[in-house]
Amino acid sequence: MALPSCLFAVSTWFEPNLVEVHISLVGSNKMRVTWITKNDGESVVNYGTIAGKYTDSAVGSASSYTYFLYRSGHIHDVVIGPLKPDTVYYYRCGSNSTREFSFKTPPSSFPIKFAIVGDLGQTGWTKSTLQHLAASDYDVLLLPGDLSYADYLQPLWDSFGRLVEPLASARPWMVIHGNHEIEKIPLLHPEPFVAYNARWRMPYDADPVTASGSNLYYSFDVAGGAVHVLMLGSYTDFGPDSAQYKWLAADLARVDRVRTPWLVALIHAPWYNSNEAHQGEGAEMRKAMEALLYGARVDAVFAGHVHAYERFTRVHDGKADACGPVHITIGDGGNREGLANRFQKPQPAFSEFREASFGHGRLKVANGMHALWTWHRNDDDEAVVADQVWLTSLASNPACSPKPK
Repeated sequence: MALPSCLFAVSTWFEPNLVEVHISLVGSNKMRVTWITKNDGESVVNYGTIAGKYTDSAVGSASSYTYFLYRSGHIHDVVIGPLKPDTVYYYRCGSNSTREFSFKTPPSSFPIKFAIVGDLGQTGWTKSTLQHLAASDYDVLLLPGDLSYADYLQPLWDSFGRLVEPLASARPWMVIHGNHEIEKIPLLHPEPFVAYNARWRMPYDADPVTASGSNLYYSFDVAGGAVHVLMLGSYTDFGPDSAQYKWLAADLARVDRVRTPWLVALIHAPWYNSNEAHQGEGAEMRKAMEALLYGARVDAVFAGHVHAYERFTRVHDGKADACGPVHITIGDGGNREGLANRFQKPQPAFSEFREASFGHGRLKVANGMHALWTWHRNDDDEAVVADQVWLTSLASNPACSPKPK
């Protein structure tokens, strides 16, 4: 069998040498800074709260990976902090770089604002989504899988990193893998997620107590622990005997819903879906894990994979349930495969809004009881809200007290 030429693509570099800068949360008061250089160099970040004046520094490490004839640049990984909440920091990566970046740390209390977008890719639609995101004032971005759509063509990981750098270097991007991150070829390249794990390292090991042991699933807190976010892996083992399942059960058991009134989960393949595309692909994971999320009273589950937008009411076990999570499919970021515009008819009673358009979502958690979800379609030149709903945390509903552990 002839191998596709994309497997043998080599890296293409553009000036400046330092590229693909992005940041992600580490614990309650630290930030991971990741960037790539063509040449080897010092893995150091200088930072401070005044532009051009760096009062602190941190040193990390660098790594690289190979994929057939492709060899990545030097991937630098530095964790900086402790940092103050809701504060702008200016930083410089490497010892010789003149490029200055800045980011704002999330607040340590309510309100907190998330941007949520899946299946991003790097098309004209992606550019429109990023422009809409840039105009929004969010604290943390959540991405439920399918980042670059490199699909074995490794230089597309580099172009994706450059594409999102203006946003991903300024606010933390917390991501989980999708099917397009697997990049596994039986016999020829049997190890999956090589590029994803090397380039987008998440805080799976930030806390020895809550560590998942895998970059493919993890959790983290924001707003001083008032919001707990679960990032779950659709394409790694999730059955009752799996490491992910056992970690999730332990992670949920540690959550105190008095201290943490909001529980949010991200997956890639949706558990509920009335689109013709990808029907049933999340069914096995739902069968394995839905009871765990329901018992813990998870408030919302966000998914990607289906290239459309759909919002369900609170649902559990295939039917509306006032104590189940709100399920939202947000796989409409701009992928190269186009929109999934064929929905099943009639629309299920528990599917409240669905539309095949590119866009992104925003979740503003106002306080321990209320959060506003809005969806913004890219067809609108301005930030027009196409769908919105106020959510009430299940922890504040006496009828939905978490089931005994």
